[in-house]
Amino acid sequence: MSNDITLILFGSLLVLFFLKVPIGFSIGIASVLTLILCTRVPLQVVPQRLFTATDSFPFMAVPFFILSGSLMEQGGISQRLISLASAFLGACHGGLGMVSIVACMFFAAISGSSAATTAAIGGIMIPAMVKHNYDVGFASAVNASAGTIGIIIPPSIPFVTYAVLTGASVGGMFLGGVIPGLLMGLSLIAIVYVISRKRGYKDEYTASWHDCWVAFKDAILAIFMPIIVIGGIYSGMFTPTEAAVVAVVYAFVIGTFVYRQLKFKVIVDVLIESAVSTAGILFLIATASLFGWILTNNRIPDVIAKWMLSVSSNPVIILLLINVLLLVVGTFLDTVAALIILVPILFPISVQLGIDPIHFGLIICVNLAIGQITPPFGICLFVACGVSGIKLEKIVKSVLPFILALVVDVLLVTYLPWLSTWLPRALM
Repeated sequence: MSNDITLILFGSLLVLFFLKVPIGFSIGIASVLTLILCTRVPLQVVPQRLFTATDSFPFMAVPFFILSGSLMEQGGISQRLISLASAFLGACHGGLGMVSIVACMFFAAISGSSAATTAAIGGIMIPAMVKHNYDVGFASAVNASAGTIGIIIPPSIPFVTYAVLTGASVGGMFLGGVIPGLLMGLSLIAIVYVISRKRGYKDEYTASWHDCWVAFKDAILAIFMPIIVIGGIYSGMFTPTEAAVVAVVYAFVIGTFVYRQLKFKVIVDVLIESAVSTAGILFLIATASLFGWILTNNRIPDVIAKWMLSVSSNPVIILLLINVLLLVVGTFLDTVAALIILVPILFPISVQLGIDPIHFGLIICVNLAIGQITPPFGICLFVACGVSGIKLEKIVKSVLPFILALVVDVLLVTYLPWLSTWLPRALM
């Protein structure tokens, strides 16, 4: 019976993917079809599981972090962060590319979403880079790659999802993502510098110390945003969910009353856009949770865990196999959907290997972040192509060096656990 369920569940899912049915609907249809054909479970369980999956207090952080990111983008905060980064880095070889990456790291500490980070920063920086004679494919690849940091530097929607699934600390996951996020940013900056030096990408304008000071003063309120949110969580002033609400209020006040860029119509558009994005993510969480429940209820994760542990008892080999699996799955599945499907399968293996839950969460999330720029289905690639107006084929060659750099980062995060665990242990 277990083999039949596995065959129907994954076979129908692959067929639906091939037919280009949206991911959320593909997962839901495959799950219901499996229940009908292979089990005697009453279909009343479907709406029950869909509701239970999203009836979680920590998941309330998802819509608020999405909304705060949109308010930051429309309220002029992301533009000021870019101006600050440009003042300090703009004159280097590949300076505008470095500015894109640093700006994405700042914005990642606001939005918690890779697609939002790529859209917000790429919408400004890709045209600016093209205007300064950067190749459009390279400019798009830089911003798409930097966008992956959006789910690693806290706050992070996938971190919240992983914590809910495993019982890990949300605050611990947020702290654990700081060093890997910085590592990813620095490795991408190194690639930009090497390629730009080879191609001669350099802006002639050099900002004076006065210009840097003016840019810093203009962006100071934007810089305080992640400090208030993250600092509030770790000081115990509020929970991560409450921090998301604080982020929304802060972004609204600064964008409306200080920078004066959030007008009534803009706010309405932001609310509608955030509601649509939230609905899509929560629908994905609900259907993927049903999928994961079917897997767990039929002990499929146990079978896969025993098989992987039978291949080798060496944690180095097992972690390498898990990395390969995550990189492949991340290419085809949305990050949240992949987490809800794979965590019930892989987390028991990590427990048997004695891996710290926060460390394992970072391994999973960094791998899945790379999937967002891996052809053919990387969401950040599609966003960057949409912003720049180029076809996917033109960006693929340019993004390969960045993928290789991030794969090296994955290996470092995997085999150097302190990169993920040092900050949580030091501060919690």
